[in-house]
Amino acid sequence: MPRVSVLLTCFNHLAYLPACVQSVRSQSFEDFELIALDDGSTDGSRDWLRSNLPDDTVVFNERNLGTYGTLNEGLRHARGEFVAILNDDDVWAPTKLERQVAMMDASPAVGLVHTDGWFIDRQGQRMEGSPLGFEFPRTESGNVLLALLYANKIIASAALIRRECFDTLGPFNEAYFGSGDWEMWYRIAEKWDVGYVDEPLTFYRVHGGNASHKLDRIWRDDQLLREWIAERAEGYRGRFPDEDLNRAVSHNWACLGTVRTLNGDAKGGRAAYAKSLLINPERWQSRLRYWATFLPRPLFRKLL
Repeated sequence: MPRVSVLLTCFNHLAYLPACVQSVRSQSFEDFELIALDDGSTDGSRDWLRSNLPDDTVVFNERNLGTYGTLNEGLRHARGEFVAILNDDDVWAPTKLERQVAMMDASPAVGLVHTDGWFIDRQGQRMEGSPLGFEFPRTESGNVLLALLYANKIIASAALIRRECFDTLGPFNEAYFGSGDWEMWYRIAEKWDVGYVDEPLTFYRVHGGNASHKLDRIWRDDQLLREWIAERAEGYRGRFPDEDLNRAVSHNWACLGTVRTLNGDAKGGRAAYAKSLLINPERWQSRLRYWATFLPRPLFRKLL
């Protein structure tokens, strides 16, 4: 039985697939199984997988399931103690799994370990700055729940998860388009610590076709997630200092106000901003954006 199950999600990235698979084959930690999951590629990826992964598990979805349906299909095949995710346009450094498994073995309270990394371009060269509008996500090790309330701090291709987490919490939520990994990390952080390997071991490719560019669908995801978090966060009283929790909860309501407004619900946006101000009256951004909701939506978006 392999210790690690690598779930390789594939969808129309044939140009990057060979480098991605080679980065798995080059791992210094060798006790893994590779499960390639193709979600309906039409660019030749399926033929490449058949020809180049004959000894591995290759799953071809009969219909397009989306990211999280595909990952859940992979979980049904996975046999490992740990589960690693790798998108077919990303690559790993050779010691990525080795460093993560070592941290897992040393820290039984950790349910997920992720790594530092870089953004890379189509040619695999490092990209400086924030090419997608954010820095490469990072956390400290330990209880990172409040950090995850602010934003998704974990790149999916950087994560190694204990199988026990999925057995306890259930699979990914397939209602999401692109934020289902964030929701899963959040659920894990409610019950387990998160480990962070402070080495650049995961390389996220930016090429113009990334799902993070599809803003309308991401905004709908954000509203679903922010409303879900709002229902849970008040239950953390006593677990965190009130000042830290209030600041985080106020931020969540403010984010909910923003995405409701972006999704066409300005009245609901104002209600969320008002809740943000009730919890933290000093949050001046919420006050400004409350009034900005009365503007036409295109102008509101430009002011963000």
